[in-house]
Amino acid sequence: MKIAALVSGGKDSVFAVQKMIESGHEIVCFICLVPENKESYMFHSINTDLVKFIANAADIPLIYQPTSGVKEEELNEMKDAFSIAISKYRAEGVCSGAIESEYQRSRVQNICDSLNLSAFAPLWKADPVSLLSEMIESGTDIRFAAVAADGLDERWLGRQLDRQALSDLIKLHETKYVHVAGEGGEFETAVLDAPFFKKKINPVQTEIRWYGNRGFYDILKAELISKE
Repeated sequence: MKIAALVSGGKDSVFAVQKMIESGHEIVCFICLVPENKESYMFHSINTDLVKFIANAADIPLIYQPTSGVKEEELNEMKDAFSIAISKYRAEGVCSGAIESEYQRSRVQNICDSLNLSAFAPLWKADPVSLLSEMIESGTDIRFAAVAADGLDERWLGRQLDRQALSDLIKLHETKYVHVAGEGGEFETAVLDAPFFKKKINPVQTEIRWYGNRGFYDILKAELISKE
């Protein structure tokens, strides 16, 4: 099936694409909705410019659309983007990286239903530890791009999600109740490489912003480089 993938640049949306490809679907385009309101209920707002590099790295067309980020209003803007995916790329379905957010999953489903699109959420209700283990084993290069939880300090910003990081997240889940996959808003991520990328993303200029109990890892400049 021809699939339009909602991609934010974070681990879940990118890995959902990987799972769809493994299931035999064709990803015909990415959709990135960029909220002006950083408190958007639906959309990731960290390093969204990185999605342009991800699209180029994967050689997949990108629908990059600003959105108000206002609750419910942004859904009309998402519907507009889905309509573009249908008319321009003949999309027959949409996939998202939803894991536990019923708000996100149900609204994507409702819009898909209204446009006669199939909706896919290949990570839905996955066990967080197993899911992150699979991401690591796949060779996906994931970096922590924002943290906002007790136990996640400045040292996590820019850190790669590897076996040690996963072990540390499990301990924080046990002691501080941090969600291992960041589903409570504890952290956001940025993907620099994935199995379906033809090139990988190399950060050239980065900046860490720390505000006492939360912080951000901004990728200010990046380049695409060979994977060999």
